Amino acid sequence: MAGTRAARTAPRTSPLSADELRGEVAAVLGVQPDTVPADAHLVHLGLGSLEMMRLVTRWRRQGLPAEFAELAAAPTLDAWHRHLTDAWHAREAEVA
Repeated sequence: MAGTRAARTAPRTSPLSADELRGEVAAVLGVQPDTVPADAHLVHLGLGSLEMMRLVTRWRRQGLPAEFAELAAAPTLDAWHRHLTDAWHAREAEVA
């Protein structure tokens, strides 16, 4: 169990890919990744605020600069991927 938890929370060296994001959201929804359209409203597919917060917490533990309010405001995979990627690059630019 500890090894699994450590793997899930290991710091990332790059932002989530669109496929990784789709896979993580699909797992939370309990569906196959290919059934989650990139432009679908994730709340309408059954993603609640508690699940969203758990995803944000997991991603933050991995070093991803995820903001709950941003994700909740535009709950689609496309919007989330843009937010996560833009936030990653903005943070990297601050460090450089």
